[in-house]
Amino acid sequence: MKKVQKYKICRRLGPGVFEKCQNTKFVVSEGKHAKNKKNKKPKVLSGYGLQFIEKQKVRFMYGLSEKQFSNYVKDSVAKKGVSSTEYLFELLEYRLDNIVYRLGIASTRRLARQLVSHGHILVNNKKITVPSMHVRIGDTISVRPQSSKSSLFSDMANKLKDYTCPNWLKFNIDSLSGIVEGKPKNVEGFIDLNTVLEFYSR
Repeated sequence: MKKVQKYKICRRLGPGVFEKCQNTKFVVSEGKHAKNKKNKKPKVLSGYGLQFIEKQKVRFMYGLSEKQFSNYVKDSVAKKGVSSTEYLFELLEYRLDNIVYRLGIASTRRLARQLVSHGHILVNNKKITVPSMHVRIGDTISVRPQSSKSSLFSDMANKLKDYTCPNWLKFNIDSLSGIVEGKPKNVEGFIDLNTVLEFYSR
């Protein structure tokens, strides 16, 4: 997807959707756009419109098709004995491509999907090429030894010097491997999964 198109999507849904929008370049672009529209009245969204935007926000953020995401919602609603919102968040966060991104091995989820698809990532020492695979607590995710010398993974210590891994994951930079130690919690507040579930319950 082109950077310009991503900026348009981020302007509509929020900068947290794509990693490329979380920089000063986007902030400057947003400032210029706001000046051009300062005399225009903001559009008032209906309840359905707000729910639709929240659904799109999550879809774009995790790089999912409508069918993939709706299936996750159905699974979370059908799951008994747990909160639907918490389970939906776990389904999204436990995807292998998202784990690779959260560990800091990849700078974006899109790059993480490519790394998995091209066979650079191991789960419990087995090569996995399916980005949508769900990992479990206790699983070890690592860079394939044959791939570790690639420029994709060079100078990781410098790349990750300002990065903080989520507390439910543990990453060893020396071995380029991480362990899933717990359950993810939606503490960032950027996405509202209750609103998403309301959209699909209409």
